[in-house]
Amino acid sequence: MNARPTAAVYTDEFFHTPNGKTAHGLVRGPSRFEIVALVDRHSAGRDAGEVLDGTRRGIPTFADLGTMLASLGKRPDLLVVGVATHGGVLPPKMRKTLLDALRAGMSLVSGLHEFLVDDATLVAAAKVAGARLIDVRKPPPLRELHFWTGAIREVRAPRIAVLGTDCALGKRTTCHVLAKACADAGIRAAIVHTGQTGWLQGIPHGFVLDSTPNDFVCGELEHAIVQCDKDLSPDVILLEGQSALRNPSGPCGAELLLGGQARATILQHAPGRRFYDGHEEAGIEIPPVADEIDLLRRYGTRVLGVTLNHETLDAAARSAAKAKVECDTGLPVVWPLLEGAAGLVPAIREYLATERRR
Repeated sequence: MNARPTAAVYTDEFFHTPNGKTAHGLVRGPSRFEIVALVDRHSAGRDAGEVLDGTRRGIPTFADLGTMLASLGKRPDLLVVGVATHGGVLPPKMRKTLLDALRAGMSLVSGLHEFLVDDATLVAAAKVAGARLIDVRKPPPLRELHFWTGAIREVRAPRIAVLGTDCALGKRTTCHVLAKACADAGIRAAIVHTGQTGWLQGIPHGFVLDSTPNDFVCGELEHAIVQCDKDLSPDVILLEGQSALRNPSGPCGAELLLGGQARATILQHAPGRRFYDGHEEAGIEIPPVADEIDLLRRYGTRVLGVTLNHETLDAAARSAAKAKVECDTGLPVVWPLLEGAAGLVPAIREYLATERRR
């Protein structure tokens, strides 16, 4: 069995912000690479896992690339761009470090919309160094894409869509937490990823939704679900949601419910947020959770429970927020990163039993 390539994750100064969510996924794991370092000047000198959630993961953090290379002794195979910016644009100040990494012989991996291969200077440096430029979000040629055919109607495993009231809430991470809770309860769950970080984490089935031409989004989703069902024969398939149901800069969710025919949903919400991420100055408010649930029901999907992101909330605020969501929705509510998702397993089990009777 071949060893995984080694990789350092580069976030410049964004690791402690929502823009560092790609790095968060790789530090928390899983990952198709062996993560050996984080480069982030605000977190330098600390373990990346401790910075993220207080759990040591043996991943040292360095202020800059040069310090990392001098300290590690052995150069990592790859440098992964660990940020996810609005619009997928590479922050200009990060470009020099990417160029230095290529000159040091490291290949680059990026999940941004701004492709590495479109930068002539990076391309030239990669050629000289014999390094690779890997753009995870670069879509396949049109001839390789799939159109929706209806083959999903033959898929045995029921689907649960993990959708959000906003973007950057941790929907992919919640999929992993849900999968673990299901496994602990004897339910075999598989994840179909829909973003670049899912690919970086090595999830075997999925596609990058927001860089797929619109005509092929539902077809690519269907193809990934069909292959997942054939390859793994899971009891349930969890579909990673993107963006938010009604965020005006990127509404998303209907594709998973209609193209993916998910008849059940887990809804992720951040009670500490009032406005959509990135639209705070415009004052665009996130609708109440109960309104989102009503919208989902109109799509014909059953909401099994609510998962909460605890950002900015202390213990007292979390207790009040959870009680309010439970009262407003009448559904089970959990904090996935704080308490896991075992509290949602009874609802998932009952849903699967209902699907078996269909």
